[in-house]
Amino acid sequence: MSIHVNRLLVAKGLRAFGDGYVSLLLPLYLLELGFSPLHVGIIATTTLIGSGLLTLAVGLHAWRYHYRSLLLAASALMAITGFGFALFTDFWPLLLVALVGTLNPSSGDVSVFMPLEHAVLSRVVTDRQRTPTFARYSLVGSLLAAAGSLAAALPAAIVGVSGMSSTNAIQAMFLLYALIACASGFVYRGLPKALATEVQQPMAPLQKSKKTIYTLAALFSLDAFAGGFVVQSMVALWLYQRFDLSLAAAGVVFFWTGVLTAASYLVAVRVAGRFGLVNTMVYTHIPSSVCLMLLPFVPDLGYAIALLFLRSALSQMDVPTRSSYVMAIVTPAERPAAASITSVPRSLASALSPFLAGYMLGLSAFGWPLVVAGGVKIVYDLLLLALFRKIRPPEEED
Repeated sequence: MSIHVNRLLVAKGLRAFGDGYVSLLLPLYLLELGFSPLHVGIIATTTLIGSGLLTLAVGLHAWRYHYRSLLLAASALMAITGFGFALFTDFWPLLLVALVGTLNPSSGDVSVFMPLEHAVLSRVVTDRQRTPTFARYSLVGSLLAAAGSLAAALPAAIVGVSGMSSTNAIQAMFLLYALIACASGFVYRGLPKALATEVQQPMAPLQKSKKTIYTLAALFSLDAFAGGFVVQSMVALWLYQRFDLSLAAAGVVFFWTGVLTAASYLVAVRVAGRFGLVNTMVYTHIPSSVCLMLLPFVPDLGYAIALLFLRSALSQMDVPTRSSYVMAIVTPAERPAAASITSVPRSLASALSPFLAGYMLGLSAFGWPLVVAGGVKIVYDLLLLALFRKIRPPEEED
């Protein structure tokens, strides 16, 4: 495996660990500061809007700069985000940091890092290696995000040992998030200023693949809009409200959902090799969406956790396959633009739904956001299958 791939996997793992605990601590932290579920949704929405706008800027201008410079700048912004949430307790300063920073309420990767890392990975591996490499990339992210979920219990331990207030203990975790960003920047510094392929095949804006990528971006935005209703912060908020789940118990639940998600990436490679990328994306996604729609109707926590586990084993199998598919159907020079343009609508479309989810949960703890999310996701799957089943990546044409 390329040394560049290893560096990106390390950086991805560090970032995922931070995202794993922040996505669980964020709603609890905001509630402790006296904010309502609606305020939690507004801040989650704002983080996604900010990420989308930043990713759009990268998509339009990344071809002018080297990957390493952009990744280092993103790491600096992540550090500022951690320090901002550790220092501020008023709503408007937190909202501003959420807008300009890299906070991730989903534990999945919705930040500006993802399209940049995807473009680098696609440049340093062959077509045959691409899907397994993206699976390893997603696997590392899920495993470390799962470990991060367990780390969400650390504030309670800090309070017990030091007598520190719960709010201050959570702020210490945001400081750790900033330090993780600094460590990621150190890892990125090991990348060469310009990859060999950047010299041989300079980055360029979308050209002949524009129509295809814009259609994909529209479909991905529909999926992301649905996903915004069930970002990890909002699912955790629903569990806190509906079943009075403790933070420590939530950490354990999301640890195991992360482990199941990670295992699914390995299965996704084999399934995609046999049935194709698009079929894998669709036929694993629909059952997971049905599980999501059933969640609010279960009578107790045990059934809810079982459905969450089943959904986690299926719902993210489309992540490495989707990433690989986008990189496969464009030219190498177009990959940074394609990665960003398919990521931006996802971030922006998913930005409104946490606000709506927070509003719904403020009215009722039933779980209507879960029902809406599952239904819209099934519509996305059927449209994707209808429009793209005949557009195949190079390795499926052989």
